[in-house]
Amino acid sequence: MGKITAKDIAEAACVSLSTVDRVLNNRGGVAEVKERRVIEWARKLKIDRALNQRAARTLRIAVLLQPPENPFHAAVQHHFEAAARDFAQFNLQFKIHHIEPAKPGATASLIRTLARTCDGMAIVSASDPEIAAALRDFGRSGKPVITLATDMRGTERFAYVGPDNVKAGRVAGDLMGRLLGRDGGDVLVISGMRSMLGHEEREAGFRNVLNERFPACHVTDVLESLERAELAGDLVFSALKQNNQIRGIYNASAGASSVVNAIKALRRADKIVFITHELTEDRRLLLRQELIDIIIDQGPAFEVQTTIEAFAAFFGRREQMPTSLITPIQVHTIENC
Repeated sequence: MGKITAKDIAEAACVSLSTVDRVLNNRGGVAEVKERRVIEWARKLKIDRALNQRAARTLRIAVLLQPPENPFHAAVQHHFEAAARDFAQFNLQFKIHHIEPAKPGATASLIRTLARTCDGMAIVSASDPEIAAALRDFGRSGKPVITLATDMRGTERFAYVGPDNVKAGRVAGDLMGRLLGRDGGDVLVISGMRSMLGHEEREAGFRNVLNERFPACHVTDVLESLERAELAGDLVFSALKQNNQIRGIYNASAGASSVVNAIKALRRADKIVFITHELTEDRRLLLRQELIDIIIDQGPAFEVQTTIEAFAAFFGRREQMPTSLITPIQVHTIENC
């Protein structure tokens, strides 16, 4: 076969020669679906052209997160805000929209509004029928939806990017059982929202490991903090006051500092094994002070990178999808924090 020309690509992609010329030379003015088709066929036919240069058309991606008072969401927001600089070749513009976990109707309304102005969406949210319906409608228009950090039921999303939360919960359960030892004891679980699939999966994995291998460890209660840090501390304070046999606390969500304050207020710091998630700076300090025993971190920077690469692949601005959309977790103790 001879040298591939722009005419070959135009025929394969079913577009005009001028459209191919505009795409390959970054002149803009081409509909997104046609641009994606041209780039796809240019890669398939291995045309001798720099196809990874900055794409001409800016694509607008909405990112729906909780407000930055939640440290994990603050970290995710920071990395998306840096994306225009760190991944300039994809020409994806990320705009942050803050959502309230307790107001699913408002989130669904926002999604329907954004469908008119954006090309894709990443979302971290609890599962909810209204939100799921809005995301299904968004996706049916040919626009990608990526659920991030926690998957959602019924969304028909393009991809889920984040950790295997069942595995993360199992790791937490294994470590809790080992640290409590042969005598075991009562264990309290703090879930952010049980309607958040990631938290439900963490709890299930945690319980399963204790049931399978550590029968002396008993989950006495699972309490919801509703993703509010101060409420997590209040719940722990009340639970410890009512049950002085609690020897372990697994916090699957926000509020680690508040939980530590409750434990310290009752002078139980040397009697409680405390395991939580997300290696933020304040939690790193508490780990070094031996007020947290284990932190399981999901690496928000890598999650955001993987999400951006998945969007870029969908739009034909990256040759392949990321190797894996399931991102790794890391276990931190005082020795590696």
